Amino acid sequence: MNWLDKLERKLGRFAIPNLTVYLLAGYVIGFFIWRLMPDLMGWLTLEPALIVRGQVWRLVTWVLVSPTSRPIDLIFLVLLYYSLGTVLERTWGTFRYNVYIFSGMIFTVLGVFALYAVYFFGFHVEISLSMAGMVSTNYITMSIFLAFAAIYPDMEVYLMFILPIKMKWMALVYAAMALYYFITGGVVSRVAIAASLLNFVIFFLSSRNMKRFSPKERVRKAKFKRQSAPHMQYSNGAKHRCAVCGRTELDDPCLEFRFCSKCNGNYEYCQDHLFTHEHVK
Repeated sequence: MNWLDKLERKLGRFAIPNLTVYLLAGYVIGFFIWRLMPDLMGWLTLEPALIVRGQVWRLVTWVLVSPTSRPIDLIFLVLLYYSLGTVLERTWGTFRYNVYIFSGMIFTVLGVFALYAVYFFGFHVEISLSMAGMVSTNYITMSIFLAFAAIYPDMEVYLMFILPIKMKWMALVYAAMALYYFITGGVVSRVAIAASLLNFVIFFLSSRNMKRFSPKERVRKAKFKRQSAPHMQYSNGAKHRCAVCGRTELDDPCLEFRFCSKCNGNYEYCQDHLFTHEHVK
């Protein structure tokens, strides 16, 4: 049991379900504030120089800063990340998904405050009070995309609803964009990118189950593979078949298949029915 399991046992009841909905709703609210009351946005941004002077609400309200200023981009963003975030929450569980999102936000706040401290204690007291005004949750949503691509690398999405492209290639493009903005951007952009994507690195490194590499575990997996092999040979040479819809990897090579630990027996399901099927007792 790693630290996430222990933390979930103690704090799991406080997890917020459907966190993606609240995050995206904040984007929409922030977008309309920027459109209708642009002067109000100056009171919402993450600016440590003003926070230490008493404007503590900025520790929370900066999440309302929308990653985009174009309506059509906002619509695509909401549709895409609602789908990705919902699947991630079902895959990881509500608590782990909460940890992933909130850790990205906390790292961003800590990173911006660390930058402010470097300037302040380095006698650069003339630092602009709006140095962190450009910080938004843009790279936190990017971390959602990267997490999804790491779990479902071969799943396809339709770019602009036309061009099919696998998640792993989209993730590489996202990572290249982040690297480009990190190199060419200012110091605030670099801190925002590094801090908000740090949760992706820490979460996956700390969640790795190293037990699967032990000799005992490898022997167990080999034994299971031999025992299950006769039951995993289907027509036309398929090795995976959904117990609900009957589709195999030959019907759609982009399908992801998983066994259900709550079903009695070796029942395998595609990603469309993994979380919706009735458990076999």
